[in-house]
Amino acid sequence: MTRVQQFILLGLSTRLDIRDALFAVFLTLYLLTLLENTLIIYLICSHSELHKPMYFFLGNLSCLEMCYVSVTMPTLLVGLWTGPYHISFTLCMTQLFFFIVLICTECTLLASMAYDRYVAICRPLHYPLLMRPQVCLALALSSWLGGLVVSVAKTTCIASLSYCGPNVLNQFFCDVSPLLNLSCTHVALTELVDFISAIVIFCGTLLVSLASYSAIGMAVLRMPSAAARRKAFSTCASHLVVVGIFYSAALFIYCRPSRIKSMDLNKVLSVIYTVVTPLCNPIIYCLRNKEVHTVLKKTLHWP
Repeated sequence: MTRVQQFILLGLSTRLDIRDALFAVFLTLYLLTLLENTLIIYLICSHSELHKPMYFFLGNLSCLEMCYVSVTMPTLLVGLWTGPYHISFTLCMTQLFFFIVLICTECTLLASMAYDRYVAICRPLHYPLLMRPQVCLALALSSWLGGLVVSVAKTTCIASLSYCGPNVLNQFFCDVSPLLNLSCTHVALTELVDFISAIVIFCGTLLVSLASYSAIGMAVLRMPSAAARRKAFSTCASHLVVVGIFYSAALFIYCRPSRIKSMDLNKVLSVIYTVVTPLCNPIIYCLRNKEVHTVLKKTLHWP
């Protein structure tokens, strides 16, 4: 069998009449995402009043989002600009490796942030101890290292498969399911590794997030002040929207034991968690926050 040396990414759309418009839209979204997250990282690093556990995790999330969107967006934009895009086998596996690292790390970071809010609201007297700097650093490092370990296992399995043709990926980046569809060897073991890691990472972190926000919800209901309840519910609801959108799309794709056949649906869902969530996360998590508003006004010298 002849091993495939390169793949052809069909891109987000092959329709010439809308590719130019889509290119302008996604380029704008990409630049806006980079700007938002760069601004958040700058504000957190340059203002001591934001040197708190919550903002430490938000800084990590913003850094991750910039890397995350920069892994998938270039091939999406190239595909919209030039049409079907040729990518070497090595570059495809490299993109897949970094994509898996970042998506798994994001899941764990979202769970860490949910736990941080749980401790802040439900156990405020123990917050300085439970979320001391060493704990925050350990949670962040475990998130990144966990994503790295999972990615090494999954990418190794997928790269070891034989690809003897065809070599066309109906996707705008090198993703797990389209690659499995092209393999000409038995993929049961690789699918099992993919499924188990998806259950552990996605479902495990989702349960932590849901448990944390459920406990927060019950604590908020017991608050005597209606204003305090509204404020807490507003914050938690916005966080849950981000978590819900991200996990719904990701779980639909990655927690299925068989290869996905509906590639058009796959691409739509991929846009949600590779483009929409990196764009919305800074707005929902940070730019609606009063402390961030205060330091932003101070930085821009607004009255």
